[in-house]
This record gives sequence, C-alpha cells and structure tokens, in this order.
Amino acid sequence: MLNYEVDPTLLASRVPRGTELDVWNGRTFVSLVGFRFLDTRVLGFRIPFHTNFDEVNLRFYVRHRSGNEWRRGVVFVKEIVPRTAIALVARWAYNEQYIALPMRSEIELPSNSDAARGTMSYSWKWAGRWNELRAQVEGGPSPLIAGSAAEFITEHYWGYAAQRDGSTLEYRVEHPSWRVWPATASNFDGDVATLYGPEFVNILSSHPSSAFVADGSEIIVRQGRPTRIA
Repeated sequence: MLNYEVDPTLLASRVPRGTELDVWNGRTFVSLVGFRFLDTRVLGFRIPFHTNFDEVNLRFYVRHRSGNEWRRGVVFVKEIVPRTAIALVARWAYNEQYIALPMRSEIELPSNSDAARGTMSYSWKWAGRWNELRAQVEGGPSPLIAGSAAEFITEHYWGYAAQRDGSTLEYRVEHPSWRVWPATASNFDGDVATLYGPEFVNILSSHPSSAFVADGSEIIVRQGRPTRIA
C-alpha cells in the first residue's frame, strides 16, 4: 500500500452521493494497493481459473452517516485485474471501475529472522509497457498502532460506488485487523496520465507519504445495497 497526500478538491467530483471525504489528522489520501486473491468463491462456489488472481487499485477514503454510526469506507478510482470475466462481473454488480489487463506478481515474504528481507511486486501491462508497484520489508509484521496512518488506511470496512442513476451503492467488507510491515523501500512506475487521469500525475509521481505491506486474511465482500440518505 503506497499512500499519497492529496488536495481534497481534486477528489470532490468523485465522492459518491451521501458520503464525504474521510481524513486522518486533517490530511486526505489516495492509495495504490496491490494484493492477491486466493481461493476466491462467489456465492460459495469456486469458478474455474478465477480463484487465484492479482488486483491493483487506486482508491480514496470516505465516510457515510448511518443513524448514529459513521461507516468508514473506500471509493475506487480504478481497479485492475487479469481476467475479463472478473472485470465484467464487478462492473455489472457494483458499477466499479474495473479493467482487465495482463498482470504478474512476485511475492517473497521475509523468513522468521529479524534481519530477513521480503519483496512484493505487482505489474500490469498498459500503454505498451509494464507498469509496476513494489515494496520491500524486513523482519516480521506488527499489530496496527491505534491512531496511526496504517490503521486509518486499513480500517475501512465499507465500499461505496456511485451508480449510473446518481445513487450510491454500499457494501460491507469483513476481515480481522491486519498486521503490517513498514516498507523499507517502495516504488511505483507507471503511465499515470492515461490510466488514472492527468490530475493524478504530480501526486503519483512524488514520494508516498507512507508505504507498508499488510499480511492479509480471509475476507468477505457482502452484497451491495443502496445507501440511505437523510
């Protein structure tokens, strides 16, 4: 997860109806996130050739008021997967901004030694060349620290997606709290302007405000439903 501070006005037009930007210590962030789905099931069933695959997404953070509860969630600018069927289903079911591109990844976790290093990289082919998201870590992962930037980035358990009719779809994402490694080195090399838009070029070309790797877990994505707007 590579996290970049951004001027909130840049995201204003992308904020789904009924939500508002969520901030950490007065700062607004977008994140480039690479991860691997393993043993994926849809309605309890494995779909052949679609159970293990990579994804890279660009996302930002919002919150939605539901009664007396603030629900903290994410909004995706774009999500990249390697198979067309996955992208089509996600666009149809959630109206999320999925595209299918050739992808590859290399995951080398550290051993138990405190001095051991690990490297994670996710790559996708776009505009005639390979783009890459990479991070390096050392030692073992640690529990999230309350109030930290890593806690803010990972502890968003809802997804929000603007729909074609102007409404907002809300869906719950369930997983335990993750442990994280702070990245000792990180890098993103990609064609930002044509993939994400020229407004993100300066942001994603700069050094991230923070970078870390989460150990992941089992995860459940619940069926979406329209949000209630007071």
